[in-house]
Formats: sequence, structure tokens, C-alpha cells
Amino acid sequence: MHKPIKKIVLPVAGLGTRFLPATKAIPKEMLPVLDKPLIQYAVEEALEAGIEEIILVTGRNKQVMEDHFDHAYELENILAEKGKLEALEIAKSMLLEEGRITYVRQMRPRGLGHAVWCARNFINDEPFAVALPDDLIKGKPGCLKQMIEAYKDVGGNIIATMEVEPAETSSYGVITPGVVDGNMIEVKGLVEKPAPEKAPSNQAVVGRYILQPAVMDYLSSKEIGAGGEIQLTDALAKVIGEQPFHALEFSGQRFDCGSKVGWLMANLSLALEEEHLEKNLADLVTLK
Repeated sequence: MHKPIKKIVLPVAGLGTRFLPATKAIPKEMLPVLDKPLIQYAVEEALEAGIEEIILVTGRNKQVMEDHFDHAYELENILAEKGKLEALEIAKSMLLEEGRITYVRQMRPRGLGHAVWCARNFINDEPFAVALPDDLIKGKPGCLKQMIEAYKDVGGNIIATMEVEPAETSSYGVITPGVVDGNMIEVKGLVEKPAPEKAPSNQAVVGRYILQPAVMDYLSSKEIGAGGEIQLTDALAKVIGEQPFHALEFSGQRFDCGSKVGWLMANLSLALEEEHLEKNLADLVTLK
């Protein structure tokens, strides 16, 4: 019996420089995809998967995310007075039970591995999930739920992967695959951002992880990796062989909303699922 996954770490301290000047005062995780901010998609995916405790690793000027998951009393009162009950329900839709969402500050941007390590005191020697809100993954069930179902069978560490073009491996962590069983792939090795000619495969890691707490021990060494940052991939590579380690080639579509093109594609893809928007988009394409 494997320990259940009840906690998730959401690293949200990044600067969002690719979306300047919009992100000068607004966190990139609060950029809307249709009518919801990126961070809300990640939280909803976690809740669907049965996660009970959400840990946001934040940075400077990120308080608006805390406000998003709290009451907005003035707005709620005005909506109630005007009888706009549907809008009131939407405004209150992301209120979580007290104590289910907590915040810890990453005081300096030192990489994904460092952000995860900042949450160590909330993990308390339990297995946990990590999700990067920049990676919006559209799928039913959600990617995290798929991973937790797989974890119930194999335990250990699980990362979400997808096939990329060989020329794109230098933008991802890439696995050395072992035995393949359906959409589960044994992970024999892991390398961060390899050049195409050195990549062990084209199975690339995307922003969803289920991790055992031992990874925190390796992150504690604060070893500097690619890009001069503390890389989560480097710590994960060290637990290979010590614990079961698999990749799940998830079912769904991933959008890199840390890039302008990926963010636009996510908006268009979700808009095409809305009947009242689909026709307008079709007219726009016709006009073009």
C-alpha cells in the first residue's frame, strides 16, 4: 500500500519576463486563459485529483494570488445587493476551506529545485505532487488524476512526459527510457536540456510530478545545474535506482503558457469549446 498523495507544491515565484510589461505588476500566473487565471486551472486540476493541501511557493508582488483564493467582501456585497447571484457564485467559486491553501516565500529566484525545496517544512516526510501552472494541460481526467491513479499501482516517483521533436530536446528535461508498459515508461536516466545530438530520447518532462520526500535531501545540497540554477531534474536523477521511477505519457494536450504562442493557443483551444465563442472565432478566421 503506497502512501496517498494529499499535498501539492505549486511554484509561482517566477518573474514572467516573457510577458513584460504585462507582468511588471501582475504575476504571470494571474494571466487569464479565457475567464480564469492560470493558477486557478492548476488548483482545479489538483482538487479533481483528490489533493487536500495546496502549497504555493510565492515571491515578491505575488499577493494578488492570495487574494484570488480569499473573500472579496466589497465585490461580493455589491453583487449581492444588485441581485447578480450568478456572478456572485463565480466570485466565490475558488474559496477553499480554511487551512487547505498555504503560502511560503522563495526569497530569491534560484530555480525550480530551490522553489520545491522551500516547501520542505510543509511536506513532513510525505509523498507529494508538484505542478507548474505555466503548463496548462487539457484532458479528461486531468493529468494529475491520471498520475495519481498510476501511482496507486507502481508507487515511487512519477513524472509526466510527452514526445517532442528531436530538435526541441534542449528546452526540456529528457528521460532515458527503460521498459515500456502501455503509457508507463521506466525511467533509467534523466538529463536537463540536452542538445539534440546528446538527448537519450525525445520523451520530454512536462510540469507535473509525483515525488517521494527523499528528493528534498538531494535538493538540500543546493547543487547548481543548467542555467546557473538549482534544477529539480538533477535531484530526481539521483533517486533513480534507489526508488521506483516511472514516466507517464499522459492523455491530453499541453500548452506552454509561459510563452506568448502557447498562451494564445490555450485561449483559442478553450474558446473553441465554448459554443457562444466558437462562431465568432470562425468568423474571425474567415475574415483573415
